[in-house]
Amino acid sequence: MYENMTYENILKRVLGAVGTDVDKRQGSVIYDAVAPACAELAQIYIALENTIDAGFADTAPREYLILRARERGLSPYKATYSLCKGVFNMDIPIGTRFNIDKINFSAERKIKDCEYEMRCETAGTEGNLHLGRLTAVEYIDGLTEASLTEVLVPARDEEDTEDFRQRYFDSINNTAFNGNKADYIKWVKAIEGVGQVKVERAYGGGGNVKIVVVDEKNEPASGAILEKIKNLLDPEEYEGMGMGTAPIGHCVTVKSAQNYRINVTADVSLKSGYTVSGIKPALQKAVEDCINEVNKDWEKGDVVIYSARILVRLLDVPGVENISSVKINNGDFVKVSGDHIACLGALEVV
Repeated sequence: MYENMTYENILKRVLGAVGTDVDKRQGSVIYDAVAPACAELAQIYIALENTIDAGFADTAPREYLILRARERGLSPYKATYSLCKGVFNMDIPIGTRFNIDKINFSAERKIKDCEYEMRCETAGTEGNLHLGRLTAVEYIDGLTEASLTEVLVPARDEEDTEDFRQRYFDSINNTAFNGNKADYIKWVKAIEGVGQVKVERAYGGGGNVKIVVVDEKNEPASGAILEKIKNLLDPEEYEGMGMGTAPIGHCVTVKSAQNYRINVTADVSLKSGYTVSGIKPALQKAVEDCINEVNKDWEKGDVVIYSARILVRLLDVPGVENISSVKINNGDFVKVSGDHIACLGALEVV
């Protein structure tokens, strides 16, 4: 709006209002008198532009976007704490603390004999990255084996600004009301560990609702996440009775998306000094990054992965001279639909 209100333009306009019989050259009395004021005016216009931007959700920086969204009862999702499975050679007291790679976990709930849910004490995705041998913070008599074996509920970092901005606009464009589709999406996405959600109404008949989810890493959700969703929406023992957040008469089925394996064959020419075995991990990561990028739109419907998109990614890998062809499941593209989500199966480099 104020792009033209620069220091140079303001100064030119002010000096233009001064009579021609006065010396207006740089260094003159009149020039030195008005130049500082023009610089301050330019700064005021910059601040005014920023103030206008901050008043609209589309352009507001994070702190003002949060204030705008608060009017609709929204706030950014906070970072959560990962929940992992701990396996021991004996039963341990609830609350017992362990360490792995400078990250601490504490026993939160007993799953069965010698197995416990272990909650990370550090918020964010860092807690998803540490599996292996645990060391007790305090000595436990008789404990000889302790390890984290799997991530049950992956943690998420604090919600990204642009993701939060989109959620704000979604709340306006898709009004959640009385258990409609938008309501279910809102309820499920608020649950710790949930990434994306698909909702199918009248699943198998009227009154039935199917929820399909993936976790924060866009991978199949664990049983622990599915159990949380079911208990929140429609507890098993009171199914359809409205004892959860789902309206009375709604029977909710909760499922995890299933992996759809993408097998990629790439005809790669390498630069001098590089070997296939040496750069294959980088090639594999490039393909995985491409699939992950497409998976971000999984909840919007079917996703399509094109060989050309993977080819472009592979060309950026250091050491690659040229890519003659890329095939996905022996074709040029793969469409992933329904309750499946794409993942890399095998990468063959020829």
